Amino acid sequence: MIRPYTSFRVAWFGVRSVASRTSGKSREAIAADGPVLLSGGNPQIPKGDGDAPVQAYIAAMPEWKQDIGRALDGLIVRTVPGVCKAVRWNSPFYGVEGQGWFLSYHVFTRYVKVTFFKGSSLDPAPPGGSKGKDKDSRWIDIHEDDLDEAQMTRWVQQAAKLPGWDLT
Repeated sequence: MIRPYTSFRVAWFGVRSVASRTSGKSREAIAADGPVLLSGGNPQIPKGDGDAPVQAYIAAMPEWKQDIGRALDGLIVRTVPGVCKAVRWNSPFYGVEGQGWFLSYHVFTRYVKVTFFKGSSLDPAPPGGSKGKDKDSRWIDIHEDDLDEAQMTRWVQQAAKLPGWDLT
């Protein structure tokens, strides 16, 4: 049985971080075991710019979600030549030089959430919407075998032409 406090630590610090406190393994030894999967299975990948951290994130995505990550990355690269990539807040970001970031995705237990930062300007707008401060963001939750590549390509084409987030 997992105590509630332990569950809280797993959600915030990752499974292997908790294991290191109980197993006596050093952080270096745990890092050598591979990326930590955070709550919901999202890979914990250090902040970084370029293709390498994004590919590390995709490689660490669990189960069928890795196929979704590969498909999204390939679709974005084909659709937006010269796309900029980075990992921020344990999520891959895609953008256009001089315009900012237009898309990010994040792993959850049952789906991969793809967020368009100016999604309210897309036609049609992705189904998920924000009620908070950022009313422009829209997202779609992609479940196993649920990626509509034609629609995703249209959204990526539109989103890449819009001013994006400046997260430097």
